Amino acid sequence: MFKKTLLALFAGMVGLQVQAKDKTKITILQTADIHAYLNTHNELFVENGELQFREAGGIANIKTLVNKIKKENPEGTLLVDGGDLIQGSGESVLSEGAIFPPLIEDMQYDLLIPGNWEVIYGKKVMMDVMQNYNSNVIVSNMFHEEGNQPLFPPYWVTEKKGVKIGFIAYNDPEVPVRQNPMFSEGIAFTQVEENLKDLVHELKVEQEVDLLFLVAHIGISKQIMLANNPAIKGVDFVLGNDTHERVRQPIKGKYAMVVEPGSFGSFLGRLDIYVKNGKMDSYEYELIEVDPNKYPADPVLQAKVDSVRAPYEEKLSEVLGYTTAPLYRYLVVENAMDNMITDALLEKSGADIAISNGFRFGVPILPDPETGKAAITVEDLWRMLPVDENMKIGEVTGEQIKNWLEKEINNAFSPVPSERFGGWLIRFAGMTMKFDTSRPYGERVLEVKVKGEDLDLNKTYRMASCNRTGEAIHVLCRMPHAKM
Repeated sequence: MFKKTLLALFAGMVGLQVQAKDKTKITILQTADIHAYLNTHNELFVENGELQFREAGGIANIKTLVNKIKKENPEGTLLVDGGDLIQGSGESVLSEGAIFPPLIEDMQYDLLIPGNWEVIYGKKVMMDVMQNYNSNVIVSNMFHEEGNQPLFPPYWVTEKKGVKIGFIAYNDPEVPVRQNPMFSEGIAFTQVEENLKDLVHELKVEQEVDLLFLVAHIGISKQIMLANNPAIKGVDFVLGNDTHERVRQPIKGKYAMVVEPGSFGSFLGRLDIYVKNGKMDSYEYELIEVDPNKYPADPVLQAKVDSVRAPYEEKLSEVLGYTTAPLYRYLVVENAMDNMITDALLEKSGADIAISNGFRFGVPILPDPETGKAAITVEDLWRMLPVDENMKIGEVTGEQIKNWLEKEINNAFSPVPSERFGGWLIRFAGMTMKFDTSRPYGERVLEVKVKGEDLDLNKTYRMASCNRTGEAIHVLCRMPHAKM
């Protein structure tokens, strides 16, 4: 009996070894929405229902982590970025993205795609910057408006350890609405569904790829919706981006899995896929926090970061004011950083209401424990407000405000994923709102008060908002028909 048990155990061990040898490990590493945050920075975490702050990120720290993982699987690892890489800091704006190609080349990305903010400096600059990465850049739904030719190839196919791997990529077709319209002038966008099924067929059937990924910069809700769309059948994973979501376990759709690895370089997504007989047999996923204590900056890349930032350091370090409370921005409905911005707009304009688009830019600014305050610098301001625009003031009725709020709530909370837009609520000062997302469209706004008084649908209010170049002058942060 004892001998039989040992033999059975040995046979089982041999079986496991044979099974392991039959599988090939492919590792996909993903960054997303770095937004030009080149160095380690303060980051916000929600743990046990409370806000926590600690340092994270830094592209030289990411490189150290990536190199460590590559040593585990040197022939089978790919590094991918999902867009919104070149915009979001002072040095990125002041250089119009020109600082990035040498840094990205040093990072040794295998594949990159444009996100909704890559267009900020205009089509020509975007093309110049991304073509100088000396890496693969793809997108399947962005075209030259004149001639309708693709900006970049629609897909990329490579082979690792005998496994044929394909990538298809999409940027958000609503970029001309989400961003200042002028930014994407000369670029035509098509809907994801327009060519998705054909591209999947081309790669899976005609080119016979073993693993197929869709790199999507369209937001978590639409990425999940896409994973349930029959057109995506054949795709193994949607490598999601855009909404800065920290997905810690893959979200299972009907036809594909969805992941998204946070933002600002604070996290690296690691996906290990085990391939057997030309198919994904199993997988493991980890969202890795880029902890600078665990992963110190790669000295060569850090020296390059310091060098490209040097011409802008004096300007960016200029102190504009101080805060005695933490300023942060990540939550969907309301954040301390947005309250400061809209309060400032309200005070400067003298309007009844001030509004600001709901960005997720801006890492925490934390008061020093000893002095009780923290400087707010020009660098912080660029991180909070990613575009340099003027303020405009218009007159709108209470009815316009209520209808606009219903639309903005739907943008963030619609139960229909295709109706969602951006991922966070509009910000405002001078006004308070109570709402119920469980109610149908048109009935979600329960109460609105302006300067402490109930909103009067027939009254006219003065509203201040940031201008968006290329947008009609009568539009105040997506609210049309204001009187200017």
